[in-house]
Amino acid sequence: MQNNLIIPIDLYQGSKGKNLDFEAICFYAATGFFGENDTFWKDRKWNHLNFDQQPWEYKPREITLEKAVDEFAELFHNIVKDQVGNSKVILPLSGGLDSRSLAVAMKNLGLIPYTYSYQFKGSFNETKYGRLIAETYGWDYKDFEIQPGYLWDTIEESARTNGCYSEFTHARQVAVADELSKKGDVWLLGHWGDVLFDDMHVDENLSHEDQIEILYTKILKKGGLELATDLWKSWNLKGNFEEYLKSRLDSMLSKIDIKNVNARIRAFKSLYWATRWTSTNLHHFGKFKPMALPYYDDPMCRFIMSLPEELLAGRQIQIEYIKKYAPELAEIEWQEKSPKNLMNFKEESKVRDFVFKVKRKLKHFGKEHLLNQKLIQRNWEIQFLGPNNDVQLKNWLFENEEFLKIIDRDLIHKYYELFETKNQVYWSHPLSMLLTLSLFSLNNQLQTKD
Repeated sequence: MQNNLIIPIDLYQGSKGKNLDFEAICFYAATGFFGENDTFWKDRKWNHLNFDQQPWEYKPREITLEKAVDEFAELFHNIVKDQVGNSKVILPLSGGLDSRSLAVAMKNLGLIPYTYSYQFKGSFNETKYGRLIAETYGWDYKDFEIQPGYLWDTIEESARTNGCYSEFTHARQVAVADELSKKGDVWLLGHWGDVLFDDMHVDENLSHEDQIEILYTKILKKGGLELATDLWKSWNLKGNFEEYLKSRLDSMLSKIDIKNVNARIRAFKSLYWATRWTSTNLHHFGKFKPMALPYYDDPMCRFIMSLPEELLAGRQIQIEYIKKYAPELAEIEWQEKSPKNLMNFKEESKVRDFVFKVKRKLKHFGKEHLLNQKLIQRNWEIQFLGPNNDVQLKNWLFENEEFLKIIDRDLIHKYYELFETKNQVYWSHPLSMLLTLSLFSLNNQLQTKD
């Protein structure tokens, strides 16, 4: 992949620096991604995009939804064809719109991919959507069940793969990518389609200051503010973290010269969030085979910049594209609007929907789940819950001497205990970030904060 794309793929993973950038690490701990060109080091910067010359703009034109759908289809098909060529495609399928749109493109281009889906052990039947799509066209398909604790066997390799620039508990493709990579020549991935082809659900009358507040709440992970604040204090940094974070957001947002608020927020997410978070996890695919990323393509980004916001709201273009170019796939249940599909999701039927959901729980989960037995729904649950996971987690948090050089044991213990005894959903992110920093410290010779 080229480095000069609007949404770059490659992440800085060069030699380590001499001095840790503790302010940048606090930003990372709170949000899960680094700001602008920050890295772990003061003297090593990520240099794949000049954030002072950002490429995002908003120049909407007069165009109907029907015309926009046809333009999207032509552009989308050409991009997919150019990116995959004659290669054997490996296509993940889910219950969402992005992978389903890729399946439509494959069918219209006359290409036959190898397809798959995965779900957690003890989770809901997430793979059924991909299976139904594949069966519709007679494509090869396999579903995978991701087992608890899969990460521990590969966590050091994962740390080397993404440079610890993303927390590990989100990348479940790690468990299956090696096996799947043998099924084809190129991954066809739908990353970032959900951001490009929707509005940002914000008021168009927001002031610049209000937009900063919206971004502040959007990028902070649960428990992230508390962890970053504690790290800030423990490292004796000047000022306070909240002021630092809002100042950074002000600087970052000010570089985007777009008046439309929804378009501006989308540009912010695409410029910073996609670049420094989503792209990082792509390395878990790219280490095995090349990647095709149609929604990352420059012409696709420019197409989005040319569309009025009212046509992007509600995923309209993707929905109408699937309905027009593959109506048979539009009739398959849409996970987000379950039990409805793309043809009928706007219809109101509360009684029917309730009955369907009860039947679905009974069918897929059994009576014990209907009676509130815990379902695995989040990546961290299969990594942190249970005695075997706990042994591994405590080893990385409390026995890594390199890690303990920069973060106080008492602080680590605080967040471990909060997770164990309080709201696990809220405190899972701080625990995952501490685990990530432990892996980072293992591969880098660190100095303590003066």
